[in-house]
Amino acid sequence: MPSLAPPIPVNALPDSFFDRDAQQLARDLLGKVIRHRVGDLWLSARIIETEAYYVAEKGSHASLGYTEKRKALFLDGGHIYMYYARGGDSLNFSAQGPGNAVLIKSAYPWVDELSGRASLAQMLLNNPDASGRPRPTQRLCAGQTLLCKALGLKVSMWDAKRFDQELLYVEDVGQAPTQIIQATRLGIPSGRDEHLMYRFVDAGYAPYCTRNPLRRGQVEGRDYFLV
Repeated sequence: MPSLAPPIPVNALPDSFFDRDAQQLARDLLGKVIRHRVGDLWLSARIIETEAYYVAEKGSHASLGYTEKRKALFLDGGHIYMYYARGGDSLNFSAQGPGNAVLIKSAYPWVDELSGRASLAQMLLNNPDASGRPRPTQRLCAGQTLLCKALGLKVSMWDAKRFDQELLYVEDVGQAPTQIIQATRLGIPSGRDEHLMYRFVDAGYAPYCTRNPLRRGQVEGRDYFLV
C-alpha cells in the first residue's frame, strides 16, 4: 500500500546551513520549522527559542571534553545531539567549529498543508499534562523536553545522526521573527558562565517560550536586549 504522507517540500535546510557561528545559527533558526515523521503524520513545530553553546565556555557539555556520548558536538555542523534533561529528551544541532552547538529550547505547534490537524492531535496525545489532560496548544512545546515529547523525538533514535528528509528535517517556511530578544540562558549553574547572553527568543512568541524574557520585572538593557 502506498504511503499516505504528503511529499517532502524542497526547502528543507541543507547541512551547510548549520555550518555557521553558534550564536548566528541560534538566531537564524528562529522561525524555522522542525518536522518529524511518525507513521503517516508529519509532527511539526516552529522554533521560537534557542540557546548557543561553545566548547570554550563552562556552560556547554563540550567543555567537559570529548566522549562517545558527546561526539555529535564535535562533528560538522548539522549533526543532531540529543541528551536527557530532567527525565526528558533534549534536541541540539552542532554548529560551526568542534564543540559548538545550539539547543532548541522551545517551539510553537505548526499547522499547514503538510502537518494538518491530525498531526496536532497526535502531538497533544504525545504530551499530556501531569493529570493526563491535553495541554494548551500554545504551551505544548514550551520547553526543551516538552518539545521533544510532543514531536516524538528520542535520544535513542536521533543522537549523533544527520537529518533524514524522509523522517526528520528543519524547513524554511518563510517565517522570520520581526524582532529577537537576547538574554542569559536558563538553568546554567552558578560559576559556569551563567552571565553569557546566548539565549535568543522570537519576540512575537515570548509568552510561549520556556520563560518569558519580557515578564514583569525584567528591564531592557539589563536583563535582555532587543536585536
